[in-house]
Amino acid sequence: MYIHICKPFLGSLLAGIALIILIPLLLIVSVLLVLSTGKSPFFLQTRIGYKGKPFKIIKFKTMNDSKAENGQLLPDEQRLFPLGRFLRSSSLDELPQLINILKGDMAFVGPRPWIPSQMAALPPSYCQKRCSVRPGITGMAQIHGRNGIPFCRRLCYDLIYVHNSSLGLDISLLFRTARKVLIREGIQQCNEAFQNKLGQTLIHNDLSQPSSSSFQ
Repeated sequence: MYIHICKPFLGSLLAGIALIILIPLLLIVSVLLVLSTGKSPFFLQTRIGYKGKPFKIIKFKTMNDSKAENGQLLPDEQRLFPLGRFLRSSSLDELPQLINILKGDMAFVGPRPWIPSQMAALPPSYCQKRCSVRPGITGMAQIHGRNGIPFCRRLCYDLIYVHNSSLGLDISLLFRTARKVLIREGIQQCNEAFQNKLGQTLIHNDLSQPSSSSFQ
């Protein structure tokens, strides 16, 4: 009852209240991003959500669209601009996801929503289990290392959360997430972040395509 009824209701209620309180901050950041990039302040990307349904995640834009001579986007680090770097390191780029919670696409706590190519790298049974709850802004994997732990460990933490989800666990994870954000822990991505057990790179980051579709 908590997972499918109480949690979505409480999430939407709290997200609505948070959006009202944070309107001044959201407006200031949006204006600064428009002035910095000359484009929309928001980054939209297709992610896989509850029961495998795709949705558009909303984040503040932290990178420009600079490309190399061959037309390919430059590496992430070269496209990060100062304001974007600050938003990412402070996790303020995640604030627009409150809209996703209000819409029912996400929850405050749950497995982070992955892009379709990431989900395609996993066996269907893992995908089904992982998508049996709404994805979250934060989750068990985020408080146990975030970008600093390998892909496989993140998946394990996500499945542990699915099997043990409760109000008490969600409250605990929210408080622990707040601490991680304040000390900015887990911001840097480890080299093995998206490797499987054999060391094969599944994907480099949220925007790239997998170089191997196998998951051992």
